[in-house]
Amino acid sequence: MSEFVLLFPGQGSQEPEMAETVAKLRPDLAERVTAAVGEDPFPRVADGTRFAQPAIFCAAIAGFERLGRPEADLYAGHSLGEITALVAAGALSEDDGLQIVVERGRLMDRAAVETPGGMLAVLAKRSEAEALAEGNDLVVANDNAPEQIVLSGPIAGIEAAEAEASEGDLRAKRLPVAGAFHSPLLEHVVEPFLAAMGEVEVRRPRAPVYSCVTAAPFDDDPRDALAKALVSTVRWVEVLHAVHSAGGRRFVETGPGKVLTGLVKRTLDDVEVTAPEPAEAASA
Repeated sequence: MSEFVLLFPGQGSQEPEMAETVAKLRPDLAERVTAAVGEDPFPRVADGTRFAQPAIFCAAIAGFERLGRPEADLYAGHSLGEITALVAAGALSEDDGLQIVVERGRLMDRAAVETPGGMLAVLAKRSEAEALAEGNDLVVANDNAPEQIVLSGPIAGIEAAEAEASEGDLRAKRLPVAGAFHSPLLEHVVEPFLAAMGEVEVRRPRAPVYSCVTAAPFDDDPRDALAKALVSTVRWVEVLHAVHSAGGRRFVETGPGKVLTGLVKRTLDDVEVTAPEPAEAASA
């Protein structure tokens, strides 16, 4: 069994050419995201989740379009990419997916202002990263790959953990985000986000879509899991192993970027993984 898996990236995967890709492949989507956000989000991707998340969602949809909108045997998305995966699998309409992403980005942006925090990427074993987190009032936000962990929490804890990592010969790097995403500091936006999804129509996906909260396929109503994802660890390593156990052997990332392609290569051995070249995106 060699199942085909489609992967959808999350925040941090942005590429310079993605605005052009969306404009060429899905000009209608470029217009809709501008209307939904209130301005063109692409020039302001670096200005926060309010702009970055809708832009990346649209770029991933355009990447899906460039691939010919293939039907996969299994779908997975990293954090924000879960929503794109649900759209591609037919569980959510494109319009509802865009609406959810715009609200998600807005609420996370608001949380970063109301409860400032930070995130720290650490090249260490999971056990080492967990010890670093526990000693500094942080949590594991992303389990991205073996020995690639992201911690999240209050600024003071991030600074202390960064110093401790340096003293312990661990490589650590602050991420360019203003919020403590995937941590309890976002707890106050979970209910508003869940409420915003109340009117969204959910259909049965064409194939299983994996949740980063459970590392298992979403159930019939993904809204609770999507809301919990705001404060939960992105269990990407476990998602990849679960997909592999279900037969996943051929992985294709839609883009933008090749972040997930690299994580797959670092996590699984006996698989094929590809991502479109940026040049393909620009000339499509």
